[in-house]
Amino acid sequence: MAKEALPVAAAAVSAPPLKREKPGPLEYMRRWPLQLMVGLTLFFLYLPLITLMAFSFNDSRRNIVWQGFTFKYYEKALNNDSLIEAFVNSLTIAFFCTVISVILGALAAVMLWRFRFPGKTAVEGTIALPIVVPEICLGVAMLVFFARVMPWPQGLPWPLNLGAITIAHISFAFPFVATVVRARLSSFNRELEEAAKDLGASEWRTFWDVLVPHMQPALIAGALLAFTLSLDDFVITFFTSGPDTITFPVKVYSMLRFSVTPEVNAASTILIVVTVVLTAVGLHMQNQKPKESKA
Repeated sequence: MAKEALPVAAAAVSAPPLKREKPGPLEYMRRWPLQLMVGLTLFFLYLPLITLMAFSFNDSRRNIVWQGFTFKYYEKALNNDSLIEAFVNSLTIAFFCTVISVILGALAAVMLWRFRFPGKTAVEGTIALPIVVPEICLGVAMLVFFARVMPWPQGLPWPLNLGAITIAHISFAFPFVATVVRARLSSFNRELEEAAKDLGASEWRTFWDVLVPHMQPALIAGALLAFTLSLDDFVITFFTSGPDTITFPVKVYSMLRFSVTPEVNAASTILIVVTVVLTAVGLHMQNQKPKESKA
C-alpha cells in the first residue's frame, strides 16, 4: 500500500501549479487608481451643483465674491410672481406629460412585446425615433406642426399655450417610457399568464394582477424619466411656448440674459430640491415589494 501511494504523492508534488484566474471587474474596482478616477468623476460632476446651491445663500449679487450668509434671495424668488407662475406651469406640464406618457408608453411596450404583425420593426423604429433626433429638430417640427398642419377650424394657427407644450413633451417623453417597459417585459415568464387564465382569471384580471406588478419598477422608472425630461426641457419648450406662456427653464434663461444673480441660483436650487425629493420618493416606491392580493 505504501509503494502504491508513492507514485500518487510524487504526481501530486510534480503537478504544475494552477493558473490564477484573471481578476474580474469587481476586483479592478478595489484598486485605488480606479477608485480615484471614479471619485474625481463624481466630484467634477456634482461640484457645479454644489457651487450653485452654496452661492444661492451669498449676500453679494456677484457670484465670484462671498460676503455672508443670507436667505433674502430665496425670499425674492418666492415673492417673484412671474417666477412662481413659470414654476407652476412647469410642474403642471410635467405632471400631465408624465401621466399620459406612462399610459401610452406602457400600452406601446405591451403591444410590441405581445403581438406579431406586419411592419412591427418599422413601428419600433418610429417609436424610438424621438430618442435619437436632436431636440432642435423636434422643436422646429412641432412648431411647423402646430402652425401649419394642425390649425384651428377658423384657419388660425394652433395657440402656443400649455396644451401645445404638453403635447410636444409627450411626443418625446413616451418613447423613453416604452423603451424602459419593453426591456422589463423581456424578462417576464409568459407561463404565469397561462397559469392565471387556467385558474379562471379573466384577461383584465391577468393583466392587472400578473403583468402590471412585473412592470411596476419599469413604470416608476419611466415616470421619473418622463417627469425629469419634461421639467428640464428648454429647447422644445422655447419653440412651442407663446408670449403669455412661460416655463421655469425659459424664465431662468431670460433672467440669465442680464446677469447671474443669487436669485437665479435660489430658484434653481428649489428646482433641484424638488427633483431630488420626487426622485427619492419614486426610488422608494420602486424598491418596495408589491403586496400580495387577498384571495
